[in-house]
Formats: sequence, C-alpha cells, structure tokens
Amino acid sequence: MKHLALAALVAATALPAMAQDVKVIGVSIPAATHGWAGGMNFHAQQAVERLEEVYPQLDFVLATASDPSKQVNDIEDMLATRNISALVVLPFESEPLTGPVKAVADSGAWVTVVDRGLAQDGIEDLYVAGDNPGFGRVSGEYMVSKMPDGGKIVALRGIPTTIDNERVDGFQSAIEGSGIEIVDMEHGNWNRDDSFTVMQDFLSKHPQLDAVWASDDDMAIGVLAAIEAAGRDDIQFVLGGAGMKEMIKRTADGDQMIPANVTYPPSMIATAIEMTAVGLTSTAPVAGTFTIGSVLVTQDNALDFYYPDSPF
Repeated sequence: MKHLALAALVAATALPAMAQDVKVIGVSIPAATHGWAGGMNFHAQQAVERLEEVYPQLDFVLATASDPSKQVNDIEDMLATRNISALVVLPFESEPLTGPVKAVADSGAWVTVVDRGLAQDGIEDLYVAGDNPGFGRVSGEYMVSKMPDGGKIVALRGIPTTIDNERVDGFQSAIEGSGIEIVDMEHGNWNRDDSFTVMQDFLSKHPQLDAVWASDDDMAIGVLAAIEAAGRDDIQFVLGGAGMKEMIKRTADGDQMIPANVTYPPSMIATAIEMTAVGLTSTAPVAGTFTIGSVLVTQDNALDFYYPDSPF
C-alpha cells in the first residue's frame, strides 16, 4: 500500500513543469563493495534515470564512494560546486558522515538519510530504512524456534553503524532467556572475505558450535566457506539476511544449512530518491520516517522473494 501511495504521488506531480530553475538532488552512496551494495547501486542508477525523465525540473548528481573519506569529499563537492537543493545519502559509516551531512542541512538543503543513520539525531528531514530492530528481532525469534533447547552460537556484526547496533540489540532481546548463548561476536563488515577470516577465528577458538547468526547474506557466504574449509559438521545452520537471490534459492530448495532468511531490500534507495523528488516538486508531505518491514523467509514462502533477474 505504501508503494501504491508513493506511485500515486509521483503520478500526481509528473505534470509538465512551468518554466523554472532546475533544482539539483545529490545522491551519495557507498560503492558496490558487497552484494547488497551492488543491488543498491543498481536501483539508485535505475531510479535516477527514470526520474530524470519524469521531472525535467530536476537534475541528479550520483556519486559512489569506496570509503568514508571519499564520501565526505563527494558531499562537500556537491554542496560547494553543484548548489544542491537536496541530498539523499546512505552513509558509509555513521560517525564520519554526520558533520558533512549536517553542513548540507545547515545550508538549507533537504536531507534524506537512507539505511545507516547518522550519529546525531534530527539532522535529516526524511529517514528511509528497513526495520533494523525488527530485522534483529525476526532473526532472533527464528533462532529460538529452531533451537528450542538452546545452544551455543557465534554472531557476525556488520560495519559499525547505528543500524548494526539496532539489529544486534533486537536479536539479543529476542533470544534472552531462551538458553541460546552467544559465545563470540565480531564485525564481519558485511564482507565475504572479512567474514571468512572472522569465522576461521571462531572455529579455532570454539570446538563445538550449534549455529551461526551471520546477519547478512554476504557474510553468510564467507561463514559457509570457512565451515567447509574446516570440515566442521557440528554447526546445524547459518542464518544470514537481506534476501540475496542465491541464498533465497537455497532456502527454497530445502538446503538444511540455509533454512531461512530475513528480508532487507536494497531497492529502498530508489524509494528514498523518489520520495525526495516528490518533496521538491509538490506540496505532498514526505518528511518523517518511512520504514520497510523485515519478513521471515522459509522454504514455504521463499519463491515469493526469489528474483532471479535481480543483481542481488
């Protein structure tokens, strides 16, 4: 329903524009350093190309950054040389991006923050994200249902951000009192190679583990590779998340090591760009928070979330 309402807003504001100054929307996102980010880059580019056709009174500047310092430079350049009227930003990390994004807001430009929140509340006009506390909660509830007698697990965190904190807090609250014990937890940075290394360390330190909360599909792939390389057969399953098509297919096929997934769509960047465009071109209220819920994916419903043509 939310997406239908958004489509209606777009249709209502897609009338021929009167002659007016062109407004610039800057879009600053991380480069495709992992699968989810690759999907997010794809959807951002698609959204920009589509909306440039819909809104001739808008111009878009899309920049991708491979690290926080590059993203800071991109945003400072957009503010100084492009005179942006709005910024849509998915921060590479929360802390280093907070100051530069606040400078954009202080200039009077509209700010939309996506997914990874800033370290200071109240800077953005619009926040678009998945339900990160819900993502952790749904993951934890599944773990509890899958391990009714409790057990020992290890957990991999993402990049240090507010959303990672929210996911971990939600997960820990959901398993509290269940008998499930997190015996180790480290940052895998939403990266396959980093997660492979972290999981190797976990396996060397813990001779008996029952399951792994990888909290992300790219990290789950690294975890599975480490388990296979070590020849371990004590681990019952790995729970990732975000809905990577390869992992959804494994769940649909009944792979016992990947029995479930939790959704977190990278296409939320397109939602954020579109809502920002609506806000700049109409009187429609779009300020506030737009939350996209997380859904548990099992073998029973996996094909409803399987998109073989998707880049992620």
